[in-house]
Amino acid sequence: MEADYSNQTSGSLLIVEDDTILATTVARLLTSKGYTVTVSHDGAEGLEIAKGNEFDVVITDFRLPGLGGMELLENLRKVKPRLPVVMMTSYGNSDTVIGATKRGAFEYLMKPFNMEELIDVVGKAVKSSRLMFKPVAMGVPAKSGTTAIIGSCQGMRDVFKEIGRVAPTDASVLIRGETGTGKELIARAIYQHSDRSEEAFVAVNCGAIPETLLESELFGHRKGAFTGADMNRIGRLQQADGGTLFLDEIGDMPLSTQVKLLRALQERTIQPLGSSEDVKVDVRILAATHQNLEQYMSTGKFREDLFYRLNSVVIHVPPLREREKDIAELVSFFLSKASADFKVEASQFDKAILKRLAGVEWPGNVRQLENVVARAVLQAKGRVVTVEDIDGILEESGSSRMVQSGDDIEATLRSWVRGVLKEVQKSGAGDGHARLVSSLESTMITEALKLKNGHQGNVAELLGISRVTLRQRIKALGLGGEDDA
Repeated sequence: MEADYSNQTSGSLLIVEDDTILATTVARLLTSKGYTVTVSHDGAEGLEIAKGNEFDVVITDFRLPGLGGMELLENLRKVKPRLPVVMMTSYGNSDTVIGATKRGAFEYLMKPFNMEELIDVVGKAVKSSRLMFKPVAMGVPAKSGTTAIIGSCQGMRDVFKEIGRVAPTDASVLIRGETGTGKELIARAIYQHSDRSEEAFVAVNCGAIPETLLESELFGHRKGAFTGADMNRIGRLQQADGGTLFLDEIGDMPLSTQVKLLRALQERTIQPLGSSEDVKVDVRILAATHQNLEQYMSTGKFREDLFYRLNSVVIHVPPLREREKDIAELVSFFLSKASADFKVEASQFDKAILKRLAGVEWPGNVRQLENVVARAVLQAKGRVVTVEDIDGILEESGSSRMVQSGDDIEATLRSWVRGVLKEVQKSGAGDGHARLVSSLESTMITEALKLKNGHQGNVAELLGISRVTLRQRIKALGLGGEDDA
């Protein structure tokens, strides 16, 4: 018998569980967390419900009357291969775990499970589902309700071309850009245009997971591998088998985990913590960072061999301060989106606002601009938003600083040079010229590589030097760059 626990829109879940008491308890808990929950007590019925409706996640018992949970999983994989399925079982032997993993289970829970663990697993599964199913439009979308990468400036056109070039391949991609530039959207667009688009897309934020837990999160663990490991757990690499794993903020990954990731990339096998058995995985890696990995390598915080493994294709996402041409398109999109999200009358922006916004430095980039527009829409409630409104919001967020003029930049440069020379004078090192030239040259080449997407031939032409000289300077300065020779 199908039961419907309809609620608001944190996510849509189907629970297939023949234990009516457990099913009702789980459904009520998840409903209280904002999920829309449908319950079925029969495997065959649950399969038909899942096939005929849109769900973010299916949660199923392993043992069911008639069609079992494993058969339900297998059948769902045929018709909805990207739909995350969480298995619940009282029979957590290795065969069950391995079998569920091979058939594409997102995760499994051992009965009796902790309800906080259930909420955590469901939250991750829903997020994974949204990342896979919500399309990413490139350019200005026809409907503002879609997720989109907005931009028509040359820098963004270059990004779109790179996405089209690398998406059909299995090459690892390193997406570089400042915080808030939209690196995750770039990764999702690559995935959605790839040959793996019908398989899983699993995202892991390496900077948001404690160092002690990240290795287990990626590679999984066996029961007893460490204190608190009371059951076997598959890792994100296995969950993404056949699909794509997105490693956000990879610059924050500890060295010990970098070693294991490099081995997984080279040998296409992993070893869960506490296990000596190799598990084969077929995963495409997309990584992103806002960190200076070249500097991290020079200080030993990031492995060179992993960097060059990931650096085969690099996409540089330009910061918003270099995208003045895109401000109007972005504002228009975010206005419509915020009005729809908050269910308020669409606001209009005073024309002078666009000029004001184009001059802001935007340390938080596109994400920050979206936040500013959303706050303006909430405050205005349908009236015309003025420059004074925007100035107030920018002041509150501490982001009213304008992009520096040529005179400001020159003054800043003089101040920096003076500071370096004072340090040299104090230390008595007598290397002021070498220190200043090396730092400026490093910045110049790094920014040129970003501008030309790592293409050394184009960088050499831009700087007016030979490729041989450029390569020599890159090596001497310890910089990275795609060698196109």
